[in-house]
Amino acid sequence: MSAFLQRHPDPAWRKRLAMVAFGLALLWPAMVFSEFKPWILFDLQSLSAAGEFLAGFLRPAHAPDFLWMVLRETWQTVAIATAGLTLALLGAIPATLIVSERLSVSRLGTGRMYWAASLLRQAVRWVLVLLRSVPELVWAILFVRVVGLGPTAGVLAIALTYCGMLGKVYAEILESSDAHATDALLANGSSRLAALLYGALPESAAELVSYTVYRWECAIRGSAVIGFVGAGGLGQRMDESTRMMAGGEVCTMLIMFVLLVALADWVSRLLRRRLG
Repeated sequence: MSAFLQRHPDPAWRKRLAMVAFGLALLWPAMVFSEFKPWILFDLQSLSAAGEFLAGFLRPAHAPDFLWMVLRETWQTVAIATAGLTLALLGAIPATLIVSERLSVSRLGTGRMYWAASLLRQAVRWVLVLLRSVPELVWAILFVRVVGLGPTAGVLAIALTYCGMLGKVYAEILESSDAHATDALLANGSSRLAALLYGALPESAAELVSYTVYRWECAIRGSAVIGFVGAGGLGQRMDESTRMMAGGEVCTMLIMFVLLVALADWVSRLLRRRLG
């Protein structure tokens, strides 16, 4: 093997070595500043706590009352995601109508938008940037402080974050669609709403619905996560059981959470296949 390497040396070994050294130079300070200490996992106290938790985790809780509670909280998780996405649509659709340059009436005549319309579009764009820049987990923490523990905080957190996401992507989808029908309607005196409904939407309906379904799937996962900060649903119950080191209860809820995400993924793929 060594004789083969001597006869056929790697011509890029210096470059590969330099890339490895560069990667290590970036990784080391990142590990230092993140206080990454994996050896803590092998501490006797940590191993003892992990063993105690796993001993119960391997025996899923299956008491009838507990299973009924898990089903109720699972349904609440789906309800939080659906209600939050619905509220997000109520904000995202008008925002899309405003920020989409494809639906600009002034652009048809002069090729440029009026300064007031341009200023309004830019302001709405920045609002959408603000909404989607703040993760739903952070919004949930804020709303828990304002409205208290429960699903209301989760619904509002999902609504704000997903309003920013949906408004941005909806506008991009409409901008990339065929402009012929929309421009023809606007040029003949149609309103912006009519141009959207009868010009832009038929061209982009499948892609818009597909993305909305995908966001609903993401909202289900997100609503379970924000439950850990007290925003209701299955995540809040899982957090309570984790704090009590009830491994069996955590195992059962984790199984239900996996099944819930798998079901949402199946529904999403089914709808995309029908739309495709």
